[in-house]
Amino acid sequence: MSEIQINTTQNVNINFTLSSIGERVVAHIIDLIIKIAYGFVIVWCFEAMFSTDDWFYELDYWSRVAIYIVLIFPALIYTLVLESLWEGQTVGKKILKIKVVKIDGYQATFVDYLIRWIFRIVDLNILSGFIALITVIMSDKGQRLGDMTAGTAVISKKNKVLISHTILEELGEDYKPQFPTVINLSDNDMRIIKETFVIAKKGKDYETLKKLRTKVEQVMETKSDKATVPFLDIVIKDYNFYTQNM
Repeated sequence: MSEIQINTTQNVNINFTLSSIGERVVAHIIDLIIKIAYGFVIVWCFEAMFSTDDWFYELDYWSRVAIYIVLIFPALIYTLVLESLWEGQTVGKKILKIKVVKIDGYQATFVDYLIRWIFRIVDLNILSGFIALITVIMSDKGQRLGDMTAGTAVISKKNKVLISHTILEELGEDYKPQFPTVINLSDNDMRIIKETFVIAKKGKDYETLKKLRTKVEQVMETKSDKATVPFLDIVIKDYNFYTQNM
């Protein structure tokens, strides 16, 4: 699968896996089913409230159309509302574990989601989504026209690599970082640090650990009273915390 590199606001480059066309199509179908189901249920319930002699059926055609539009309006803004509230995800995207992100590293705003939503008229409604399919295939960032205009992309949140084999560390939800200057380190720096740390710690190579600590403190421009092993362990976890929460 293709990848995209995003430079975060802390100037850290992070590689993300782009969601596949299949994932996006399935997510879209799930959302479409939800919207259609809502429309049928809400209209059926509304019409069940009236008999053929009630005021509703005495209205002219366009008045009734206006009422139907009001009733199904939540379905029309479904994608916009959920992506805004759930930071780039709808029910379909959550199930498929994909989400919308800004490619410039900043948090996507309501305006970004609004632009994507408006362009759905062209991307997905005209020619039954053919335009979106072609632009996603042709774009090196897997973007449809709405994504190109809003500066967004759709990434996969699935972790297909064991976390112990990467620079990442398992963190609890209540984890509190201790060294903000860890963002001075690059992604490549952290890979080297973790590999060296794991090997040196396992082999009880304290001299290497000491040299590694000195170098890390220089780059981070910090000093700590903690012992070397706990210090390096916290540095790795802090880096993971900051890069995953940007």
